Amino acid sequence: MDPASGATQGIEAVDFFCGCGGTSAGLRAAGIRILAGLDMDREAAATYRANFPEAAFIERDIKQVDPADVSAAVDRDPGSRLLLSACAPCQPYTNFHRKSASRKEERTLLLRLLPFIDHLEPDFIFVENVPGLHKVRGASTFNRFVKGLQRLGYHVEWEVVDCRAYGVPQRRRRLVLLASRLGALPVPPPVHGPGLLPYSTVKDWIAHFPPIAHGEHHPGVPNHQAAQLTGLNLKRLRATPPGGGRSEWPLALQLECHKEHAGHSDVYGRMSWDSSAPVLTTKCTSISNGRYGHPDQNRPISVREAAALQTFPDDFFFVGRIKSTTRQVGNAVPVLLARAMGEAFILHNPDHQVEATASALPAEAM
Repeated sequence: MDPASGATQGIEAVDFFCGCGGTSAGLRAAGIRILAGLDMDREAAATYRANFPEAAFIERDIKQVDPADVSAAVDRDPGSRLLLSACAPCQPYTNFHRKSASRKEERTLLLRLLPFIDHLEPDFIFVENVPGLHKVRGASTFNRFVKGLQRLGYHVEWEVVDCRAYGVPQRRRRLVLLASRLGALPVPPPVHGPGLLPYSTVKDWIAHFPPIAHGEHHPGVPNHQAAQLTGLNLKRLRATPPGGGRSEWPLALQLECHKEHAGHSDVYGRMSWDSSAPVLTTKCTSISNGRYGHPDQNRPISVREAAALQTFPDDFFFVGRIKSTTRQVGNAVPVLLARAMGEAFILHNPDHQVEATASALPAEAM
């Protein structure tokens, strides 16, 4: 095994729509060798290259990539099994975008994987996406994709899971699909939850980071940067207790649009140390976009803290300015979710000989 890359003689992976590398980080932590990533996002590609120097990278729209291009880019071990992972852009499947005509082409991105699967003949496939992916009736993208996999000889299992069940400190539900040529591979059972290990908390994952002020970037902690607040929003956050929200503000601090509106109660809220975080979005370092205030410091959570709540290791570096790095973090697959799925593939592989790399655990737990 190569300690720098986490390579094994068991499974190697090609990560489609890889973004900054959440799936790849989880698979690598499980002991899977990362062969290549593919994505068209320039800044996410820079982050991926910085963190996976052992992997090839194809920085192009998948519609402009031929399956033979992927074969030519990777250096496979002839004794290994191949895993193809993919998290196609999820926005087209959200409630907000589902009726948008401009999203019709993007909804078929998942189907564009089928020619690559037919050409590369991977042993295993892992797909992660929003829960709404399977809810479109009739000849939906998801149903067509599953049937396409079955025609190619795969056993397919899928489930909508709570990411907290795998150690992610975030109330995030995702659809996961596992497919194998070797036989049925069930989605791994929960590890955390009622009657099991307790759910991870915000405190478990971000309490060890040094304090910073709003608008500050810590000189010694990469990506530990918090967005600047206006004077009024700073007053609002100071008036918000841990775990609280705008309902605790005096009337003078209330927004006019909220005075007769009870919805969107999470905006301008603070996280609570002793519970899970809300779903992190592509704007998760802005308090006006959700419950993204630090539990007790008067600022939004930093990019580094957001990454930790997505269970990235503290040494995973994000390239770009705060708007871009926040978007990369929010779009990522939680690392521990991907690791749990990677471990399921490894246990399913009859030839596995695995020595996993350092896991993405909170610093105090290592």
